[in-house]
Amino acid sequence: MKTKKKGNNWTAYHDPETGRYFAEIMYTSREGREQYNYEITQEIYSRLGTFGDDTDNERLIKTAKITYSFENTMYGTLGPERTVWDEEADEAMKAAVEKQEKRKSGSK
Repeated sequence: MKTKKKGNNWTAYHDPETGRYFAEIMYTSREGREQYNYEITQEIYSRLGTFGDDTDNERLIKTAKITYSFENTMYGTLGPERTVWDEEADEAMKAAVEKQEKRKSGSK
């Protein structure tokens, strides 16, 4: 099974060592940045990328448990706002991403 899937505004990760799945949705523009992290299920992960429209992938991700959000936009908040709902899951996602980046850079 792939350990990473990617769309226009989303990226999903599978950590085979822990068996956990994560996804992040990120919007960046000149007006600011928004980031939302989720702990997703294997079922959601397997369906990601099968839709013709990335909006459907994002809707599917948003059905999972949100673990972290960050919004800093000229239309939303005046400054960075950070909310962590599940710090352990958020740290596990960061570790999974780091492992994949190390494998990627080591295999070149």
